[in-house]
Amino acid sequence: MRVYQHNVLPSAPAGMVVDLSLCFAAVLFAASTLTSRYMTIPDAVPELPLILFGATFFSLIMALMYALVGLYRPKAISLSAKATRTILAVCVGGYLTSLTLRIVADRGYIEQLIPAAIAYLAVGIVLSRGCFFVMQRVTTLPSVLIVGTGEEAQAIASDLRAPGRTARNVIGFFSTSDENKVSETMPQGGRIFSNRSSLIDIANRYAVSEIIVAVREHRGGGIPMDQLLECRIRGISVLNLAGFCERTKREVRLDSLKASWLIYEKGFIQGGFRRFIKRLFDILTSTILLIITAPVMVFAIIAIWLDSPGPIIYRQTRVGLGGRVFMCMKFRSMRIDAEKDGVAKWASKNDPRITRVGSFMRKTRIDELPQLFSVLMGEMSLVGPRPERPTFVDHLKVEVPFYELRHSVKPGITGWAQVRYHYGGSLDDARKKHQFDLYYVKNNSLLLDIIVLIETVSVVLFREGQ
Repeated sequence: MRVYQHNVLPSAPAGMVVDLSLCFAAVLFAASTLTSRYMTIPDAVPELPLILFGATFFSLIMALMYALVGLYRPKAISLSAKATRTILAVCVGGYLTSLTLRIVADRGYIEQLIPAAIAYLAVGIVLSRGCFFVMQRVTTLPSVLIVGTGEEAQAIASDLRAPGRTARNVIGFFSTSDENKVSETMPQGGRIFSNRSSLIDIANRYAVSEIIVAVREHRGGGIPMDQLLECRIRGISVLNLAGFCERTKREVRLDSLKASWLIYEKGFIQGGFRRFIKRLFDILTSTILLIITAPVMVFAIIAIWLDSPGPIIYRQTRVGLGGRVFMCMKFRSMRIDAEKDGVAKWASKNDPRITRVGSFMRKTRIDELPQLFSVLMGEMSLVGPRPERPTFVDHLKVEVPFYELRHSVKPGITGWAQVRYHYGGSLDDARKKHQFDLYYVKNNSLLLDIIVLIETVSVVLFREGQ
């Protein structure tokens, strides 16, 4: 499902709707069981509009809290981690709701209403998650047929068989050559259908809902285009390798990317209205964040000054919009002799050049806070591909296809690659991150910016991607 150009798995909004309904119902149930004896003002029975306002506010704040702790992210987490994050979200959300409602309602009543609502919500969460668990066990996964038997086909099969929201039942592989026979099996145990078989018959026999063409080269007659067209007309979804990765992994695969696809595919919209909205959003949000994080930056300045000699702010040339160079500011997190030989080096995990304070700042992203001033000045955006140094850009433009496309938007303090891929400082990591950056450039929107900012909170809080 696409929402404002961004691919959204149906399970994510469905889960959010369930959570909103549970929170709303919890407040209504709590209000129905309380009486005016809990009031500090006698006989001041709360009116229905106030209860509805409280239920609505509690639902919205809880949906936001669930998102901030990463419960709607596609990455699978353990049951204990889910429980911990849910408890954290409920406690903070309940507290914020209580503070807000005390302004417009009787304090004694609210102090009873919110705990009662949380108790009902806890029961609802257990029941809904239990029902969801049972449904997962009894519901048959959609069947998928993969056209191709190469490495790409095997990789797709592994992804689809992994537990999670994108899990599918892979019925087998449709061979595109005469060498494979029906009795052969792939390393994962999937059946191979001969290219003499009919795609339409296979789709009907196994109730296939989706066909994925995992072949880079479509020329040569190996792919039955007429049969694929017939399947598409009959309502069966047909995706190529690039389309599959974009929809399920939220990335644009470099090994299946061609200039023709970039030209004819939808997306890559950088209209005047979009730029105006993004700039307005950057100014308002960065101003608010500067006010909120001002005390944190003061403590960071003191900590850096006490920890190691050298400047507090580290300035470095980076490549921004249109390939223009600008000075990127960060709190210094390395020793002043980090590049004493004058050779630019990628930062690595557990880099010995990083100071003690710098290690903490990098893990919590505090070192990036001075870049909020760059956002206000218009050199950067809150969300976008991370800016690289000119030396690295010159190298990556040669090694990574279509690397220049990332410079069609402003660089960001955080980005889609930062919330979807772990920290890395190698050429392979740069390739992988670029695939996520291409997805952002292609599908950029205000909604995607908000999603990235929300997911950045959970990445920082729970050190995801370290």
